[in-house]
Amino acid sequence: MKTNQFLLAYVFAATIVLAVACKPKNTSNAVSGDTAAKAYVAPGQYDSYYNFVSGGFSGQISTYGLPSGRLLRVIPVFSVDPEKGWGYSEETKPMLNTSHGFVPWDDLHHTEMSQTNGEIDGRWVFGNANNTPRVARIDLKTFRTAEIIELPNSAGNHSSPFITENTEYVIAGTRFSVPPDNANGDVAINTYKQNFKGYISFISVDKEKGNMDIAFQIECPGVNFDLSHAGKGKSHGWFFFSCYNTEQASTLLEVNASQKDKDFIMAVNWKKAEEYIKAGKGKKVAVKYAHNSYSDETHSATSTIRTEVLVLDSKELTDICYMIPCPKSPHGCDVDPTGEYIVGSGKLAAIIPVFSFDKLQSAIANKQYDGMYEGIPVVKYEAALYGEVKKPGLGPLHTEFDGKGNAYTSFFVSSEVVKWNIKDLKVLDRVPTFYSVGHLCIPGGDSKKPSPKYLIAYNKITKDRYLPTGPELAQSAQLFDISGDKMQMILDFPTIGEPHYAQAVEADKIKEKQVKIFKIDDNKHAYVTKGEKDAKVVREGNKVHVYMTSIRSHFAPDNIEGVKVGDEIYFHVTNLEQDWDVPHGFAVKGANNAELLIMPGETCTLKWVPEKAGMYPMYCTDFCSALHQEMQGYIRVSPAGSNNAIKFSLGESVPEASK
Repeated sequence: MKTNQFLLAYVFAATIVLAVACKPKNTSNAVSGDTAAKAYVAPGQYDSYYNFVSGGFSGQISTYGLPSGRLLRVIPVFSVDPEKGWGYSEETKPMLNTSHGFVPWDDLHHTEMSQTNGEIDGRWVFGNANNTPRVARIDLKTFRTAEIIELPNSAGNHSSPFITENTEYVIAGTRFSVPPDNANGDVAINTYKQNFKGYISFISVDKEKGNMDIAFQIECPGVNFDLSHAGKGKSHGWFFFSCYNTEQASTLLEVNASQKDKDFIMAVNWKKAEEYIKAGKGKKVAVKYAHNSYSDETHSATSTIRTEVLVLDSKELTDICYMIPCPKSPHGCDVDPTGEYIVGSGKLAAIIPVFSFDKLQSAIANKQYDGMYEGIPVVKYEAALYGEVKKPGLGPLHTEFDGKGNAYTSFFVSSEVVKWNIKDLKVLDRVPTFYSVGHLCIPGGDSKKPSPKYLIAYNKITKDRYLPTGPELAQSAQLFDISGDKMQMILDFPTIGEPHYAQAVEADKIKEKQVKIFKIDDNKHAYVTKGEKDAKVVREGNKVHVYMTSIRSHFAPDNIEGVKVGDEIYFHVTNLEQDWDVPHGFAVKGANNAELLIMPGETCTLKWVPEKAGMYPMYCTDFCSALHQEMQGYIRVSPAGSNNAIKFSLGESVPEASK
């Protein structure tokens, strides 16, 4: 216990010193001169890579070009986004539905790109919701969120959304163990060991369309799952999770979940789990979770509530899960491109353990166990260990690979990236990151085929690196050239906060597949208006449907009367443009809502309930032409008891009789 307290005190003290210290001594490594030229992308030229970065508490994914560091797009996922009307338009609101109702925010920690044969294929990127557990799939033809599935029996969804080498599954481990959904959750918190469970969800992905479904879950002991990665090559069919709080504490975890010298990496034989599912060993469990999908044909989302899931019990089926001891409070759990080496990153350890898949299989075959952990065999540490990287740094978090036999690990406390050789476990190089670094990204760095030209470090605390902006400074990333023997920092660039895990891929795998317009003739929205002659306003009781078109530079209709206080007005706006990058916006004064942003050929709906009589301008919010300012109109709202009939027009004044 004293040793643990000393180590904790040392780490915390080191963190404080580094956080308040001046710039590192070797600031001569900062970007300058010819070095910066390596990150230069001339005006009019494309970047070589797309970089998809989690937005953390923003709930979004931001897309950057590399090596320039230019922000290309923010993709709304789990949080409402007024720029694009995400979560504000009637079509997108269902995407944020959950079993708890409409949830307009979440904490997106990790991104993961789809793979084929262990290589990134550029079709989809997945993101996790850490707060209200969900997994999203973003279609990279449109850079839009296409699907969101909620995870039952879960609370927190941190160890996610990591995939198998052919995107057979997206896999998610719960961060906060809780009582299962079909159990009584109204129990004393101090009954944690008796009542709390951790679940791992296996989400199947359709090979062609990408549609997701929860295939099954595994009920595990009540630990916290932190990060995970799939096996590949020889270890395909296995998945590896870092686990902490094996003490099963429920209070003051910074002390009470750091008592043991080792926690675990949990190895899961998902091929064996599939066999048990086919043999009928899964139990149908009553749950409630939302499954939301967006259609590019109807330009609308649907949300369905599902009520059942298949569950395997790790206590009953003792040959699907195995615990490997791992030094202390592990964060990263990373598998090298060959699938042989599994790297654990104990945040409170002074070494990096590297485990061997072959040795793990031998240990399981020979039952080289150190007892059981709540029904799960614990493999002897030395039986699975390939070796340890000695004195690599302080606070190891995450490891990426270059496909040339080298690994790169981030160190939060000592604020550096360290390069080391996987075979001989020798440190080859180290570079400062100028304050606390979290995750790393090498394009394809967690796949079978990395592209080892760049490494990006995503930093947590970046004092002195940017112009000050009040109490909170800019979130940041740093780009390193790793094409040579030595790492070289070539760029700092700010990011949408807070960056966690990220993925990058060669631009050629995505840029030629883009959807540029939606064809008007293919638009199957229920309220589409395919031409100005079809524009109209229809009253249905207290609901008013405006069938509206937008084109440079007017709306049709652009004058509407007969609307009354308390009416529900639905502006169904169809963008008639059939030219790339000509969206139109729509907003109306007084609407307690965002704008719409309507892509060419698309239909979007804004709902508005006026609360008082008056004259309300409406206008296009997205600059579309030299006469953008003229793209406007008026809605006259009359008192609730008035007898004004619906009238609308385009290009002429409403008759005098309507006064």
